[in-house]
Amino acid sequence: MTARVHLERDGTIAVIVIDNPPINAGSTAVRQGLMAAIETLRTDDTLQGAVLIGAGNTFIAGSDLREFDQPLSEPQLPAVIAAIESCAKPVVAALHGAALGGGFELALGCDARVAAPHTMVGLPEVTLGIIPGAGGTQRLPRVVGIARAIRMICAGERMRAQAALEAGLVDEIASGDLRATAVAHAQRLAGRKQRLRDRAVPTADDASVAQASAAALKAGQRRPAVQAAIDAITATARVNIDDGLADERALFQQLRVSREASALRHQFFAERDSARHPSLDGAVPHAVERVAVIGAGTMGSGIAIAALEAGYPLLLLEQDAAALERGAARIHAHLASRVQGGKLSATEAAACEGRLQTSLDWGDLARADLVIEAVFEALGVKQQVFQRIDAVARPGAVLASNTSYLDLDAIAAATSRPQDVIGLHFFSPANVMRLMEVVRGKASAPDALATGLAVGKRLKKRPVLTGNAFGFIGNRLYAAYRRQCEFMVEEGAWPEQVDAALQAFGLAMGPFAVADLSGLDIAWRMRQAQAATRDPQARYVHIPDRLCEAGRLGRKTGAGYYRYTEGAQGPQVDEAVHQVIRQCRLEAAVTPRHLGDDEIVRRALLAIVNEAARLLAEGVAERATDVDVVLVNGYGFPRWEGGPVFWARERGAVALQQDFARLARLSGPGFVAASPDDLHRLLATGN
Repeated sequence: MTARVHLERDGTIAVIVIDNPPINAGSTAVRQGLMAAIETLRTDDTLQGAVLIGAGNTFIAGSDLREFDQPLSEPQLPAVIAAIESCAKPVVAALHGAALGGGFELALGCDARVAAPHTMVGLPEVTLGIIPGAGGTQRLPRVVGIARAIRMICAGERMRAQAALEAGLVDEIASGDLRATAVAHAQRLAGRKQRLRDRAVPTADDASVAQASAAALKAGQRRPAVQAAIDAITATARVNIDDGLADERALFQQLRVSREASALRHQFFAERDSARHPSLDGAVPHAVERVAVIGAGTMGSGIAIAALEAGYPLLLLEQDAAALERGAARIHAHLASRVQGGKLSATEAAACEGRLQTSLDWGDLARADLVIEAVFEALGVKQQVFQRIDAVARPGAVLASNTSYLDLDAIAAATSRPQDVIGLHFFSPANVMRLMEVVRGKASAPDALATGLAVGKRLKKRPVLTGNAFGFIGNRLYAAYRRQCEFMVEEGAWPEQVDAALQAFGLAMGPFAVADLSGLDIAWRMRQAQAATRDPQARYVHIPDRLCEAGRLGRKTGAGYYRYTEGAQGPQVDEAVHQVIRQCRLEAAVTPRHLGDDEIVRRALLAIVNEAARLLAEGVAERATDVDVVLVNGYGFPRWEGGPVFWARERGAVALQQDFARLARLSGPGFVAASPDDLHRLLATGN
């Protein structure tokens, strides 16, 4: 066949093996090989059927997305599936590992599907800004119905083998050898075809279809791919399958070359690359059998939940019995709510409870392989905690601080083993947010860092390696963004206008609503800590300080940038805040002007891009695309925009240099613009 596909014979059954490591992606070479193999099956009278199977540990886990930025080479996947369906001999897909996207569409084009017990199947294309383009929207509804197909495709749902069997998407689960089971299944089908395309679409209830469509559009934020998927799926009730397949392909091709799909592919590859660390090549993660978390507050409890749900035995340590009791109660309540919501079985919740140990005895830390400190964000407090950890933790244990902006080296200096100290910066709520920054101190050993990254993956986080600098990657970028938004308020915008403009762009929340949610006093304390070293000539906006001085600390006090009253829906614009802003403008001798939404969004993004270029130049970020991973997974940046680096690369170096010059003028003294070399490094693709 080809180097990526070869045909073996098992009696009268052809076993077509797809061998394109690491995930057997459905590349051009794979499609060419499959076409050749199906032609051999069609013309060889000694063969009665075939089995498609993946080499290694998976079936086809998706298409080769690298091909999607250019014209697709022939044969395209619909032609391969058409060849299988038109062949008079049955073809059985033998599924193991993952059968996703085009891989699952290929399987749906076969006459039967046999799966290994732990196989995962699904059509995640909508999450990449496209729709299934090789029959997924047409064949899936013929099995599960229109409403369920909308739910599955629009959410990119992944389904385990047993659930797929119950849904009719898999015909048999192999109890023994997958290949032998699939060959036997093909032998039983000899002389018969059972194509999904020939099935009638189950009669759809209009109300259930409308409900599924509305829910999908809401969850998918009405993105174009969601609407296109709904259109293609619901068309199965009206048009024949050939017309439906043609219309689906046209929609797929239109979306594939869209800016949004390109941005989502950029984010996909950025997330994949963020897990690769050449500087840690050869580093071996420690075996982590038991985790300890110090601090039972909201953050510590969230980290504990994440560890318990990942299967780790966990010690939750506190110095105050009441605080420990509250932390344990948070964990119990969370597990109970997960059971009630159907997200966790009672058995799984009980297993989590069984893995939890709470203690007031620091000596219990001696059994932990990883100790995570999650106490109050003050350097002196953390240094005292690490001194106590150092006295009792076993040799070789990895000691991690959850600090969000403090100097990790100063924390590590409180121990006799700085090589074992790393940062693990979780984002709140820690059991929900995907991002986790793994912080490299000057003495952090490669194996300790590799351990942090490995634990992050097991916790189902998106771990990003960062250098030790104030705020690391995420909070430093966010500080530059928030500061620029404060500049714009001082210049003439109102907080609610800035928030609305950035939400319209796609951010989950605007910066001032976020400040109210997290508490204005957090950043206030940080500014106070930096006051002695702040450049007296640098521009400084006093508005947030004045709000804090007035006791407006955000939602927790009922007032911050907005007012919060019981019974009211959401934050309310408060004239008292406008008055504070007017007074600060007067004191700063600022004549307010109108700022349009476009200027607000552009300046906010430019501030992030400028700081990102500086972070990359300083070595805090290892690669430019890590910035996009951090902002999308931890700060509510819209995934469909790709990230600020993607945005900057689209804008181009010449336009950005002009933008930065204007931004520097508007930002005033103290603004540090990235150099042309730093900007070039940020914009270089492959970085």
